[in-house]
Amino acid sequence: MGNQKKIVIEQLDIKLMPFHEIKNIEVPERGWVFTIRTALNMTLQQLGHRLKISTQGVKDIEKRELSGSISIKSMKEVAKALDMQFVYGFVSKHSSLEKFIELKAHELAEKILLKNLNNIAENKELSEVEIQQKIENFACKIKREIPKSLWD
Repeated sequence: MGNQKKIVIEQLDIKLMPFHEIKNIEVPERGWVFTIRTALNMTLQQLGHRLKISTQGVKDIEKRELSGSISIKSMKEVAKALDMQFVYGFVSKHSSLEKFIELKAHELAEKILLKNLNNIAENKELSEVEIQQKIENFACKIKREIPKSLWD
């Protein structure tokens, strides 16, 4: 990975790290808006007044949150009306973005090299260790460059 790309990935991994701690938090069955509003003993009308929308508008927000069709902008507005802050982010399914790139680079290197090795008869004499070493070397090259083809 180029030095600048490596720094960007490392910085992004640091920013995303706190989200790993909260990735298993479950959304309440009726959604965050409803749950927080009712926990505060706030009526639909009261939240609507704070948002400058109708009671039906608040019901629509609660429904859109449950269906997943609510916008980030709307969630930020609701959070502000509840004197809270809406936070969102992404959590890698891997331990970090760098590990994800390593995995994809290895997969791509293996795919390309094994296809080429199968097409070239003289490479049949390579041992399994030599083949794995070629894959690792090629994966390191791919990781350094992070080509767009990594995501095909």
